[in-house]
Order: sequence, then structure tokens, then C-alpha cells
Amino acid sequence: MTMDGMIPSPYFLVVLFFIVAFTYSSVGLGGGSSYTALMAIFGMNTLAIPMISLSLNLVVTSIGSFNFIRNRHGRIGLIVPFLISSMPMAYIGGALKLPKEIFYWLLLLSLVFVAARIYFWKNTSLKLNIGPKRKVLIQLLSGAVFGLVAGIVGIGGGIYLIPLIIILDLGTEKEAATCGAIFIWLNSFSGLLSRLQYNAIDLTNYIPLIIAVLAGGTLGSFLGSFKFSPRTMEKILGSVIIVAIFFLIKKIVSI
Repeated sequence: MTMDGMIPSPYFLVVLFFIVAFTYSSVGLGGGSSYTALMAIFGMNTLAIPMISLSLNLVVTSIGSFNFIRNRHGRIGLIVPFLISSMPMAYIGGALKLPKEIFYWLLLLSLVFVAARIYFWKNTSLKLNIGPKRKVLIQLLSGAVFGLVAGIVGIGGGIYLIPLIIILDLGTEKEAATCGAIFIWLNSFSGLLSRLQYNAIDLTNYIPLIIAVLAGGTLGSFLGSFKFSPRTMEKILGSVIIVAIFFLIKKIVSI
């Protein structure tokens, strides 16, 4: 795990990943956007980053899906239309090899979108009054886009899916969080299968990171499904994203 001397101790990333997993999992997310950003900032190989992020997403959302579903927040009918189009596209995205510069820019745009959604679009009670057929069409199209991004960058797509479910008036915040966790898990799995076939790397060096997100994801998803307010955790998540954006911009400028 080479970081070009940028990390002060071997445990630095482990602590950061624990915090990210805890924060994201509390609102039904995997943390792929911040894992990917952190690894990019610290100079890891852009071919390895998506596979690691997808693997970490799987760990966190496996726990998150269980905790949210067992508290009766899940609805299979809500998530299926998104999955129909997203999983094949996640597989395609996992097979692609993008130049480093394009990878960084795509990641930066994803993070900026997330930050804008948290800080400038606070009224998630906004609802679109459209018919059932149009809702299904939007679900299919958005699922395809989110899945492609998941496979390419290693971001599970739940960060986009959760607010969309609320806008379309398809479910509550807790139901949206549950669908986000399931969506991320399945698309991460699809993207990871493709990466294993076309762009595989040895993950044994990253076991400490996997353990960190396992612990953070377990605690965060448990407290998120029982205790925490989604809006409070989103504000904390926004702070993490802003810091990641700042350092990623510095990384892009220095290329």
C-alpha cells in the first residue's frame, strides 16, 4: 500500500476509513465516494481504487442492509426497477479502463454533486407529481446511469438514489436508506465481478481497511437504523465530502 510518504502512520487510513464507514452506513450508504477520494488523494493506483472501493462498499452495505431490513424499512418492489438497469451497467463500467485524469474528474464531479445536494438542496420533501409509468422510466434510466458510475469509479450510487426516491415520492427516508444499501451492495457486487474478470488486483494488502469499514459500518448502520436522525448524519457526511473535494482538487492541479 504505497502512499508516497503522505500518510504519517500505517494506521492513518484505517482510522479515516472507520470514520467514513460509520458516517455513511448510518444513512444507508457504503462510503464508496469517500473511500475512492481518499485513495486518490493519497496517490494509489487508479486501476486498483475502484476494486477496493467496491469491495469496501460490499462490506459496509451487507451490514447496513441487514440492520435496516430487520427493522422493517425495506420494500423489494421499490428497489427492483432501479436494479434491472443498474446491475448490467455496473458490470460494463467495471470492465472499463479510464485515463487517470478522466477518473479524477469524474470522481470530483460526483463529490461536488453530493455536497451540493446536502448543503444547497435541503428540502428533500420536494415531490414530483408524475404518473406511475413515468416514475418507472425514470427509475430505469437513473439506475443505468448510477450503475455505470458505480462500476467505473467505485461509488455505489446510493448517494444519488436515496434523494431520488424521496423526490419521486416512492418511500420514506428510512425506506430510501434501506434501498440505498441494497442498491449499493448489488451494484458493487456486479462491478466487482467485472473487475475480477478484467482488472483484478490482490486485495490481501488491504485487509486492515476491510476490518476498519466492517467495524465502522456495523456501528453506524445499527445506530442509524435505531437512533440517529438522517439529517444530522447528512451534515456530518457533508463535512467529510467537503474536505475530500478540497484535497482532490489539489491532487488534480498537481498532475
